Amino acid sequence: MERLQDKITVITGAARGIGRATAEKFAAEGATVIIADFDEKTGLATASEIAESGANVDFVKVDVSDESSVGNLFGMIEQNYGRVDVLVNNAGILMDSTLKKLDSEKFDKVISVNLKGVFMCTQAAAALMDPEKGGVILNASSVVAHTGNFGQTNYVATKSGVIGMTKVWARELGRKNIRVNAVAPGFIKTDMTEGIPDKVMDMMLQRVPLGRMGESTEVANAYLFLASDEASYITGATINVDGGTVT
Repeated sequence: MERLQDKITVITGAARGIGRATAEKFAAEGATVIIADFDEKTGLATASEIAESGANVDFVKVDVSDESSVGNLFGMIEQNYGRVDVLVNNAGILMDSTLKKLDSEKFDKVISVNLKGVFMCTQAAAALMDPEKGGVILNASSVVAHTGNFGQTNYVATKSGVIGMTKVWARELGRKNIRVNAVAPGFIKTDMTEGIPDKVMDMMLQRVPLGRMGESTEVANAYLFLASDEASYITGATINVDGGTVT
């Protein structure tokens, strides 16, 4: 039997990258996948391509930083599906700048998407999770939450905050049979990393014991494990998928 058979799953930021790889992996394991993304064109194309395999896939445009948009997303899910079994809070943005040059607009925008968006989506999804069957909430953190990173005050703040919220929610929601965990990817091949200069990339890889960048599917594998019953006694944890960068 497939590991996520008939599970209603919501994945934010699933149009591309790690989110898309996770959507593909979940669909292959029998889940009904709702791709929730701000990029409508790419999101619809991704949903269509995954659906060609025979999977149940839907797309909903959402701005996770906007309360009404998040409300519309989960209102649609409640109306069409009646519940949520798994939420993957994958949506995130970068607006890098050193402390000296970072303005409040860039700071607030990253906080709104990467941190407040995780809060709002989790609050809405938890309300739709069956207290008897329970549910799973998975949050995207990052290796930089553990190490910090030059020029990423706002991004690191959000990814560190996600780990903290994960621990709080594991305690609060455990009584409702809802497990909450985080995944902290390291240097992964995505659209975000394609433009990194070779010199910088070489410096980054020197910090990775396995000596290479990770693949989006390798992060998706961690999400799949945590979403499945194989991880039924794991909650409040942060799993590093970073090739040993944080040891």
